[in-house]
Amino acid sequence: MSSRATEPVIRTDRLVLRRVRPDADLAAMHRLLSDCDAMAYWATPPHETEAQTRDWLAAMAATQPEEGDDFIIEYKGRAAGKAGFHRFPDIGYLLDPVLWGQGLVAEALAPIIARAFTLHGLDRIMADVDPRNAASIRVLEKLGFAESHRAKATLLIAGEWCDSVYFALSREGWLARTA
Repeated sequence: MSSRATEPVIRTDRLVLRRVRPDADLAAMHRLLSDCDAMAYWATPPHETEAQTRDWLAAMAATQPEEGDDFIIEYKGRAAGKAGFHRFPDIGYLLDPVLWGQGLVAEALAPIIARAFTLHGLDRIMADVDPRNAASIRVLEKLGFAESHRAKATLLIAGEWCDSVYFALSREGWLARTA
């Protein structure tokens, strides 16, 4: 049996969460990663070349199970974003702007969070959000994350210093919430 056949696929009501397929996902993910709206609060500027996206996808594919647990979000049969852990315990997500406001990020994150606590044994999950990203803050709060602290000028992105608001979710908090 190939390792590809044993890789996790998570199905929700509307989504398929699966491992990255760098070649097959290149076009769709480059459209997303080069979109200024999608990348407005991301940790890097929009991708200018497919080579940047190819490298990003390769890094996602190279993440070892003990380091992270990252998924491509498929919606209606197409790659529409990513959600998960490039590196534990920091969770991250990105979704095609045409799909914003439909609850898809929370739908994707719930089973990924459950895996992090049950399968990977994390005690706490962290998120770093640009404080201007109100929609992302609402998603995290909906999932039970609580603000832990804030910091000024944490990332220099395209010549602009960005602040951070940090959120945390404990295993106990998640289990109490989902029991």
